[in-house]
Amino acid sequence: MDKITINMMSSATKVKGQGVGSAYIEQVNLVKSGLADKFTVTENARVKPDITHYHTLNPDYYLFRKSRTKNGRSVGYVHMLPETVETSLNLPRFMKQIFYKYMIKFYDSMDYLVTVNPYFIGRLEHYGVDRSKVTYIPNYVSSEVFHPVSPEEKAALRKKYGIPEDKFVVVCAGQLQVRKGVFDFVEIAKRMPDVEFAWAGGFSFGKITDGYKEIQQLSENPPSNLKLLGIIDRKYMNEIYNIGDVMFLPSFEELFPMTILEAMCANVPILLRDLDIYPDILFDFYSKGSSVDEFIAELDRLRTDKEYYSERVAASKRGNEFYSKEHVTKMWDDFYTMVYNSIESK
Repeated sequence: MDKITINMMSSATKVKGQGVGSAYIEQVNLVKSGLADKFTVTENARVKPDITHYHTLNPDYYLFRKSRTKNGRSVGYVHMLPETVETSLNLPRFMKQIFYKYMIKFYDSMDYLVTVNPYFIGRLEHYGVDRSKVTYIPNYVSSEVFHPVSPEEKAALRKKYGIPEDKFVVVCAGQLQVRKGVFDFVEIAKRMPDVEFAWAGGFSFGKITDGYKEIQQLSENPPSNLKLLGIIDRKYMNEIYNIGDVMFLPSFEELFPMTILEAMCANVPILLRDLDIYPDILFDFYSKGSSVDEFIAELDRLRTDKEYYSERVAASKRGNEFYSKEHVTKMWDDFYTMVYNSIESK
């Protein structure tokens, strides 16, 4: 039997410091390495494969989708919805409305969709997308790329990034956006002067980033115990998680942040805002809070209660094991096989 051909279409890696690019790299590598005996994968190629998998919403992808998938099937990856863009980019209202309509039209035009969070199957249905063509497959992160380091390496990394070796360190990774909870992160740093804070990420979308002016002013004069590290190349992100004692992401809107999976690979406890999207994908693998006061109380407990801290490390390890390579690879195998088998009924 000839191999099933898949052409991955994406421009996600053109913008540094965003999770969609990391998700694309991991997913493509997973299929190429784990399913090479069954699938032939190309990227942004001028071919007419069995399956064309669109990872981003480029207008030319939409315009030429019918010719590219004439004899095959189209798959769209749902990395965003109107509500996640609403609090990410500062664009005129009319431009947002045009983009939102295009986004849903793009999704609706696909033969199949994949979402990284089951919560968003209902949200897609709310926008008029047939839920029967939506499949949930979680993100995946390679444990070969993200992993714990020795205490000696950790000490060396803290020195490299100017982080005191004897401090309790809270790290965050994400774009500097209002929806990421950056203002709460700064406020907590101000109220916990004995704890060191570090944020890896910047303005991936420049001045159109929501809250750009206010966050830019804040970044010019941060608290003395907060280091804004800027956009870190992905090949160095494992270092960032390993300098931390906790990965704290106070986002107000997410789908399934790659940063959470990456930090779990490093066996770092996870603290998140209490959002509806997390329980179905993260179970008891994380700690949560809903306000600055609750976050401070949780961080203080993690810092002072060694037994509790060990419990949260164990929870992070369980999360890493749950999203194993074998488990997610099988989900992609089953999905692509189903899509291919449906071509005959076209």
